[in-house]
Amino acid sequence: MSEVDDLVAKIMAQMGNSSSANSSTGTSTTSTSKEMTADDYPLYQKHRDLVKTPKGHNLDDINLQKVVNNQVDPKELRITPEALKLQGEIAANAGRPAIQKNLQRAAELTRVPDERVLEMYDALRPFRSTKQELLDIAKELRDKYDANVCAAWFEEAADYYESRKKLKGDN
Repeated sequence: MSEVDDLVAKIMAQMGNSSSANSSTGTSTTSTSKEMTADDYPLYQKHRDLVKTPKGHNLDDINLQKVVNNQVDPKELRITPEALKLQGEIAANAGRPAIQKNLQRAAELTRVPDERVLEMYDALRPFRSTKQELLDIAKELRDKYDANVCAAWFEEAADYYESRKKLKGDN
């Protein structure tokens, strides 16, 4: 395998099967009954069968030549919620719960259009939003995208910014 193919394989390792997405409030339910641990990292080497593209293709279906020849939709190179959840499960079982929480949020955000993610990020900057605007984003995340972990994060931000006088109109 060439260095470029190895690089593509490593990038592809970040992909998973989004069809088995589950609740974002606990550890993930994977297509395997085995709990993921640090020994399962990196997934692309140790569990290639679990790592899929967004459309469900196997990692071996994608190589550099297909990418160069435009035979691979660029969206197929995106990480999937399932891959992020599996990585989160590994992080949690390696004693890194904060990383797991970050990966849970990332998994939820894969369902949100990129442009909207950027708008939400901008809304989190100090003095950019009112408390109600942040709460409205939390409701949108929960209701439209089933992104409960992210919604709770926006609710927490709304309360925190209120207590620190960091809301729009406070300056």
